Amino acid sequence: MRRRQSVVALRHGQHTGFAVTGRIRKKLIQAQLEALPAPRGGDLLCPLCERAIPPSQQDAHHLVPKSHGGVQTAVLHRICHRQIHALFTETELARQYATVEALKQPEEMARFIRWMQTKPDAFFEKSRKSQRLKSRR
Repeated sequence: MRRRQSVVALRHGQHTGFAVTGRIRKKLIQAQLEALPAPRGGDLLCPLCERAIPPSQQDAHHLVPKSHGGVQTAVLHRICHRQIHALFTETELARQYATVEALKQPEEMARFIRWMQTKPDAFFEKSRKSQRLKSRR
């Protein structure tokens, strides 16, 4: 059985045009990742911790969450990406931390970045949700 490709119109104010879903979207994202410059040994640099990202650890992070109309992404280490979502809500990301520079400012994130800079490029450890986010439920 063959799956249909779908094109979904976004709500007014989110983005002009259409968003592609499914396999086509994955191919477009992969093409964008491949088009990015490769500074060291074919690996990308994480804009947060500024270390090389091995291909197995690459995650695309929406600077403004998709639920808030975001379309722009940055490629990060998987652990850096998970730490962002462990520390901040989607509303906070959309309102206060919509750039990589803004993400580096909070003390919790700065401590994490300093710690990550001492680890090897392919390092991964499970991230834990912050107590602040746990208590919001």
